[in-house]
Amino acid sequence: MASWARMKARPEQGRDGGRHPGRWWAAGVSVVVLLLGVGAYALFQRARPYLHGTGCEVSTSTGKMPLDLEQAANAATIAAVAFHRRLPDRAAVIAYATAIQESHIRNLPGGDRDSVGMFQQRPSQGWGKPQELRDPVKSTEKFFKALVKVKGYLDRDLHDAAQRVQRSADGTAYARHEDDGELLATAFTGREPAAARCWYPPGKRITSRRPDALRELRRAFGTKLTISGPAPLGEKTPSTPDSWNAVKAPNPRTGWSIASWAVTHAQTYGLTEIRYAGRHWQSTAGHDGWTEDKQAPTTSVIIR
Repeated sequence: MASWARMKARPEQGRDGGRHPGRWWAAGVSVVVLLLGVGAYALFQRARPYLHGTGCEVSTSTGKMPLDLEQAANAATIAAVAFHRRLPDRAAVIAYATAIQESHIRNLPGGDRDSVGMFQQRPSQGWGKPQELRDPVKSTEKFFKALVKVKGYLDRDLHDAAQRVQRSADGTAYARHEDDGELLATAFTGREPAAARCWYPPGKRITSRRPDALRELRRAFGTKLTISGPAPLGEKTPSTPDSWNAVKAPNPRTGWSIASWAVTHAQTYGLTEIRYAGRHWQSTAGHDGWTEDKQAPTTSVIIR
């Protein structure tokens, strides 16, 4: 009887005394797994800026298009010059389709015979000096100046209007890029907000040159652009990332065009943050694109 009582007591002691090693082992494994998960997440967050590489993307209701930093910056410049000249969206669409066909929206140092720049304009045909044609702002201005001289260009087929400007060997080739031109115009002229984002790893970030960026912004959009804020704008003025400037947005579309220009030129000029109309872009999380920022103003684009 006593023997039976002792045998019965052992499992009771196991339950009351917590002598099951399996429970402790399971708890230990859970803690280790949790710690590993936390560590892996921390490592991922630290490595995340490097994982996406470098690039840009345009995303609108009609589709998406990947771009590299140069293409995106040039595309933003085309929209800026269109705003400066107060041209309709159709003019920008024609310019985009032409630049895609001629150079893939890249500022090429050369090309067929003496062609140079985004639009592959030829000095020998009276377009200007090579150094001017390699300037995205000036080459775009020259393209639009020639385009508006084409009678009825807004009502012509895109390839017809473009060919009358470019006089290339095969003018019909421009037609195949019309949809992409529409997509880029939708994004960079601000027809749809927050449509362009760019990203690059920390190793490609440079020292802030915000005064230079704002002078270039004004050169593209026009000198009437109003820029304020505590940071000075003088040439060769030192720039600090913790300071900022505000670019007045005459209307929402122009505001988003300015914001897109700033994002696509952020790497070139060391810009770290753009805020506008309830949205926020940061160079440290560029791949996330525009995130919510309820304090971002609707009347000015904040550039830091």
